[in-house]
Amino acid sequence: NPSIETLVHAFLPHRFIDHTHADAIVTLTNQPEAEQVLKEALGDEIGILPFIMPGFPLAKAMAEHYESRPDMDCIILRNHGIFTFADDAKTAYERMIHYVSLAEEFVAEALAKKPGPDPGSPEHPDPSLVLPVLRGSLSHFEANGRRRTFFLEVRDSDDILEALARPDAGELFTTGVLTPDHVIRTKNYPLYLDCAGARDEEEIVEIVDREVGRYQETYDRYFAGQVAAKNVKRTKLDNLPRLVLIPGLGLVAAGKTPKDAAVAADIGEHTLRAKIGAAAVGDYRELDPDCIFDMEYWSLEQAKLGKGSSLPLEGRVALITGGGGAIAFGIGRQLLAAGARVFLSDIDEKRLGLVVAELAEEYSSAMVSGLQMDVSDEKSVAVALAELVGEAGGLDILVPNAGLAHVSPLADLDGARFRKILDVNLMGVFQTVKAAIPIFRRQGSGGHIVINSSKNVFDPGAAFGAYSASKAGAHQLGKIAALELAELGVRVNMINADAIFEGGQVASGLWEVVGPDRMKSRDLDPAGLKEYYRQRNLLKAEIRAEDVGNAVVFFASDQTPTTGATLPVDGGIPAAFPR
Repeated sequence: NPSIETLVHAFLPHRFIDHTHADAIVTLTNQPEAEQVLKEALGDEIGILPFIMPGFPLAKAMAEHYESRPDMDCIILRNHGIFTFADDAKTAYERMIHYVSLAEEFVAEALAKKPGPDPGSPEHPDPSLVLPVLRGSLSHFEANGRRRTFFLEVRDSDDILEALARPDAGELFTTGVLTPDHVIRTKNYPLYLDCAGARDEEEIVEIVDREVGRYQETYDRYFAGQVAAKNVKRTKLDNLPRLVLIPGLGLVAAGKTPKDAAVAADIGEHTLRAKIGAAAVGDYRELDPDCIFDMEYWSLEQAKLGKGSSLPLEGRVALITGGGGAIAFGIGRQLLAAGARVFLSDIDEKRLGLVVAELAEEYSSAMVSGLQMDVSDEKSVAVALAELVGEAGGLDILVPNAGLAHVSPLADLDGARFRKILDVNLMGVFQTVKAAIPIFRRQGSGGHIVINSSKNVFDPGAAFGAYSASKAGAHQLGKIAALELAELGVRVNMINADAIFEGGQVASGLWEVVGPDRMKSRDLDPAGLKEYYRQRNLLKAEIRAEDVGNAVVFFASDQTPTTGATLPVDGGIPAAFPR
């Protein structure tokens, strides 16, 4: 699609037209006496127009304004931005830099003379508490019945925290957008969420739900008033904020994708700084809601956002433990393909880095991250989950997958080694599930736990007692979790997979331990061992890491109302049939 400013570029006679929404320019245009301020800052030779909707009306006005004074080399559109032009690219660019630099100097001088009120010392809300509550409050059901969840991005630099600590923050920063183009990314107004005085989780929930509810009511009145006044029919967009300002915590942006959240956060940061400058220059004056509505519901503006995604897990955040392994690679790959934001955790940073790098290359570094975590250490689990919440806002899908293997008959099994296997394979599942429960509860939007169990739960092998017992314990734990977490809308299911030797370029750590003994006992080489396992199942199928990933996606995408179930991914092994 061409730019909505295409006609401006066509109607002006110059070969090169540069157009930006430079912060310093829009800071000066959003003033009660904008024309006077602009001429004081940039000189009398510039052209100035009131805000006009882009498209033919703006192009016509720009051409007429230029023709009235052909010597001008710059036109400022109030509440919008700046146009510079020339017959060569360098001159058009240099004029842009010249005028924007003048505006920046003018704002800087105003800030030096009037730096603003001293910031206070707000309380610092706990992000691991506030963000999941906020994320849950922002979740909603779309027309198709699907629950929409947002990714959250937190910006908490010193200057942002200082800005939000200003005594006038609630008044200054809840004004409208710098330029109407931002409305499709950020809505017109941010939500100001002051959690000061909240003594516990219950009060945080009350504050967040109340303020989000008020925001929605205000948006609904705005929409109803505009369609009535203009006598038009429009399908109402969602009525939820995209920017949330939380004193002591920072600027929080919400988006359907991590990119959407990052774009909204970028705009939010610039807007805070511009409004501080506007307050120093004079007074910030937002654009009339009539113009905002026309831009927000203009099809050409909405087209910038694309048609949206039909991916089943868009907006969902997933954590896979044992992230440096082959099965984690396959699970992560399929979750990413389904639209989820994926975190992988492991105690082995090197292996974890390889998996994350390979997945990031295939998808995007914005969609996949690594967390160093020892599932057998309660503190390590808590720290990693807090980091995840701080980065994405919450958690929707937990896949306990970390596991260790050990080959030894019971008579020779060392007690300390047995406990080590239990610590990772059983306690690791317990601790990650337990740590995730408060996040699910705070969000109030359901969730999924999919435990990577094992074919060995129903069909154990000799000399594999530590592994089989620990996996059986984790499997049973999953059934208990299904019973207890149903009231939160959290579904818990298990996947029983047979031998998987690699995922992508990552070899299975389990088979690095188990493989040599199995090959020796059957007089097989690595290729022969893989073929042996393929031939032993009913379908003669090679079991891939991605097959486990597909099973996780099946459960996590709510394709059936299922919890407490076991899904074999083994090609059909009669001895391992669930029973």
